[in-house]
Amino acid sequence: MINNYINKNVKIGHVHLKVSNLDRSLDFYCGVLGFIVKQRIDNQAAFIAAGNYHHHIGLNTWESKDGRSPPLGTTGLYHLAILYPERKDLADALKRLQENNISLLGASDHGVSEALYLEDPDKNGVELYWDKPRSLWPKDQNQNLNMYTQPLNLKSLLAEFKTTFK
Repeated sequence: MINNYINKNVKIGHVHLKVSNLDRSLDFYCGVLGFIVKQRIDNQAAFIAAGNYHHHIGLNTWESKDGRSPPLGTTGLYHLAILYPERKDLADALKRLQENNISLLGASDHGVSEALYLEDPDKNGVELYWDKPRSLWPKDQNQNLNMYTQPLNLKSLLAEFKTTFK
């Protein structure tokens, strides 16, 4: 095995998704989740972001206009993960999903993070999550990270919304 590690400061900059209907995808990512359109190219592509970044997500129909989602059992993107800065922001996302009748596929506490799992209109997997403070990350007796998957208490998460956004 080669021990040439990537620079620890490298970050994943953005994801670009093939979608079948640009307006429908913008309704989901902007209308529900709250991203902002930074640039749009007719009905072919849009670049969206949180805040002033050039784009976090690219959406395009260049090869996929009116296309079908890949069937189960094929390779491709499992999910994109959107990191929220605080638990209250994840609570806000859950509230937005509920207000728009968008079903969750799952909701998990991983010890290091809390996550909501769903699909976008093209059946792309989406994870909405926040990282817990590092001081709370579970460790084993040797101080190695010890992540797990347990059900996320959605009532507790929504209570965060109610106390923060009165």
